[in-house]
Order: sequence, then C-alpha cells, then structure tokens
Amino acid sequence: MKAFFIERYGKQNGRIGDVPEPLVGASDVLIQVHASSVNPLDLKIRSGEFKIILPYQMPLILGNDVAGVVLSTGAAVKRFKPGDKVYARAPEIRSGTFAERIAVDETAVAWKPVNLDMTEAAGMPLVALTAWQALVDVAKLKKGQKVLIHAGSGGVGTAAIQLAKHLGAFVATTTSTANVEWVKALGADEVIDYKQQDFANDLRDYDVVLNSLDGDVLKQSLKVLKPGGQLISLSGPPTAQFAREQGLSWLLGLAMRLLSSGIRRKAGKHGVGYSFVFMRANGNQLQKITALIEAGVIKPVIDRTFPFDQIVDALHYVEQGRAKGKVAITMDPQSPSP
Repeated sequence: MKAFFIERYGKQNGRIGDVPEPLVGASDVLIQVHASSVNPLDLKIRSGEFKIILPYQMPLILGNDVAGVVLSTGAAVKRFKPGDKVYARAPEIRSGTFAERIAVDETAVAWKPVNLDMTEAAGMPLVALTAWQALVDVAKLKKGQKVLIHAGSGGVGTAAIQLAKHLGAFVATTTSTANVEWVKALGADEVIDYKQQDFANDLRDYDVVLNSLDGDVLKQSLKVLKPGGQLISLSGPPTAQFAREQGLSWLLGLAMRLLSSGIRRKAGKHGVGYSFVFMRANGNQLQKITALIEAGVIKPVIDRTFPFDQIVDALHYVEQGRAKGKVAITMDPQSPSP
C-alpha cells in the first residue's frame, strides 16, 4: 500500500512509497483511511524531538489522526464491525495514518460523528482529546472559572475554546490581529492581540492557563494565575510524573524532573501547580466528544485540505504556523489488494 514515511529523522525528510500492509492483531480494527490531518506533533516526530521517549522503528509512517471505514477486525474486537465509519487518534507508538490503511487498537477508536464528513472528522481526534484531557482530566475546569488558552486560532486552541465555553468557563485567548474577531466567534470572551498587547499585563486572577507556546510564554503565564491556579503545558518541559506514566526509565524520569525543576519552582513561589500534558489515545473519551460534536457544541475548524500526493506541501504549510484550525489530508480510498 502507499504511505508517507521517513527513513531517518530530519526536518525535510519523508516521501510517499510502498510499504507492507498493516498487521492486524486480535484487538485491532483495520481502517481504510479516507482522511487524516496534520498536527505540529507530526513535525516534531519527523525532526526527532521525541526519539528518546518514543522508540520508533524506521521506516516510520507519520500521521496521528484518521477517519475512515472499518475493513476488518481482530478476533477479540467486540465494538466494531466491517463497514463502520470511525475516527481515531492512533496510539503514539503505532501511529501512521498517512497511509491507505492502518490497524488501530479498538480502545482508541470511536464512531465518526454523523454530522461530519470524513475530512472534518479527521481534524478532530488529537486536538479534541488534547483539550479534553487538559481541561477536564487535569484542570477539572468548572462553571464560572477563568481560563486562558494560548494560541486560540490553532488546532488545539479552537477545540479548547469551544470545550471550555461548554464547561461554563470565562475564556480568554491570545492570537494575532487578523484572527481577533474570528476567535471571538468561536466563543472567546476576551481576546489578547499579542501583536499589540501583553497578556501578562492585561490579565489577572485566572484559574487555569493552557499553554502550547514557548518557555517565555510559559513563565509569563504564571503572572495571570491566582493562588491555587493551574499552569498546564502541552509544549513542555515534561515532568517525572509524565515519565512514570510513559513507563520510561528512572534515568529519563530524573532528567525530566531536572528539566521541569525551574518552572515547577517558579510555580511553587506563585502558589500554583504545574502539569505537563502529552495527549493519549482514548476511544471512550473520543466517543464523548462525538456526542458534543453531534450536539453542535464543538465544531471542526479546517483551514485547508490537501490531497495525499501533496502531503509535503501540507506539512510545510503547517510548519509556517499560520493555519487557522486544522489542515486535512484526503485519501483516494481503494480496497486492499487480494
């Protein structure tokens, strides 16, 4: 089958070529890929940023989001059957959605929202699960609380704004001048134009900050939190707790404890907590998100769509950092060879 893969780490690496068909385990669902989407995570994996904590084997098929149709299932699969329309964030160690087909453990899969087409559905799993795990699982965001979501026009930002509003929070976000009115339409109550304003001077007494930007923004975010607040980062630094959750060695755990010691110490002085969130695949949570999508609470935001044979252009477009929402990849679904 055709897939986009890398044979070594590097920012410009990757090509479309033939690869073996996926091996379908007892608990796996074999999905005919109709659409996928590009995430900044894909670029980081390609460049090798996660090679220490995610031991990928080469050649490595990239891609984390998928929407498609079930072709077959493993012997132990109970929830899905051939013909089901599904979507998923593939578990990180078995990612590879930039391909004609992929085998995904059924625990990561959910039925596709009936009101979304395949392209729209493919843009949702990773960003919606990230928002859910940060705001629901970690922050336990409640009605009436105040949350600052950085980079509101990005993939995670667009999903997080909508989810936070559904949870009843007052939502502030940061974005560029061109996107101010656009993120307001998504539900943001207060928008900081980072080209003209300094969020650290303008915002105060927030319960939660969700950061996906650099270390300087992370440190400045402490100023807007009230005592007892929570600083949640998607971009690091990782913590020893993350190392334990990933089953990493004690040495890596120690390294991550040291990496995060600076921000944890600063957070402690401000009387706030610090957490690092690395999204994990979860079909049950994704099914809850499906219900919100079907109810119109969360809507997909697709900036551009590229055909599979232009995937290098899609990656480059996302790398520029100007996409509003998600960038989708469409496949030409074909049946597997006999």
